[in-house]
Amino acid sequence: MKLDVVAFGAHPDDIELSVGGTLAKLAERGYRTGVVDMARGELGTRGNVRVRSTEAQASAKVLGLQVRDNLKLPDGQIFDNQAARLKVIRVLRKYRPDLVLTHYWDDKHPDHVHGSQIVTEACYLSGLAKIQTGQERFRPKKVLYFMLPPYVLPSFVVDISGHFEKKMKALGCFHSQLHNPRSKEPGTYLSVPEFLPALESQHRYYGTLIQSKYGEAFYCKESISVDDPVLLLTRKS
Repeated sequence: MKLDVVAFGAHPDDIELSVGGTLAKLAERGYRTGVVDMARGELGTRGNVRVRSTEAQASAKVLGLQVRDNLKLPDGQIFDNQAARLKVIRVLRKYRPDLVLTHYWDDKHPDHVHGSQIVTEACYLSGLAKIQTGQERFRPKKVLYFMLPPYVLPSFVVDISGHFEKKMKALGCFHSQLHNPRSKEPGTYLSVPEFLPALESQHRYYGTLIQSKYGEAFYCKESISVDDPVLLLTRKS
């Protein structure tokens, strides 16, 4: 199956937290989108593998994804090695996405850091014919990064004002991770009542950069070729 966009997140819910609105918007516009979670979240303080898998599939329906896969790399031990790269290469050659989304490489969570490195390297290596997986070689056109540190100015911001509610509905599928006053599981920074308002504030901030209500930010390492700057910079979202 050919996909237009594939987003790689280290753990189930990373994609919803960062680019769920963009994926919902693209799916609504007819693009074929997919998410690949790299680990199952077995080290997570709350929930378990079975619960988080069910939550991820429920979220996929909300976002209109064509595909939601999991590479089943060990949680907390996502390391940049050939075995991990090959898993990503097989996914890239299977779905052949034009755009790949993944974590920004500077992050306090080592799984995010190494996941970013693996995906970035695999996007290049997937184009080498002598790396044999039984599939045709393929290289995505661009790699875009999400979960930007505060000091990084985005390359661009996607207006998700019309899709913020759907993003939050998708994130809300991860009941095990979010605030629940009846839960007896240990607390995390996601499970406190202040988390979702803080997340909304972050998206409001990115929205202010483009004079919209809500935005999701992306960074691209390469210059972006523009054929028609008037169309690009004056068309409505």
